[in-house]
Amino acid sequence: MIYVVATTQVKPESREAYIKGAKDCISATRKEKGCISYENHASINDPNLFVVVERWESRDDLNAHGRAPHMKVWREYSAPLKASPTVIEIISDGKVDKF
Repeated sequence: MIYVVATTQVKPESREAYIKGAKDCISATRKEKGCISYENHASINDPNLFVVVERWESRDDLNAHGRAPHMKVWREYSAPLKASPTVIEIISDGKVDKF
């Protein structure tokens, strides 16, 4: 399993447009092969900071997600709404025994 945490800072005036567009993207993504979960959250401390937490069955499924037509639409739609580029962290399911 692959985990992804994607963090996006949105311009305050673009918050509602971002949420509206994200709903369509999330709906399409949840139908993709290998998508276990795909959730969008807003920070409690900063309502314009969004964090998407994803779980995928495999890296191949995640890579296919990145090439999906709805992701191209989402990237084009969301780019002008962001205050800064999205930061994406990909995490394997390999557990660290020390924790």
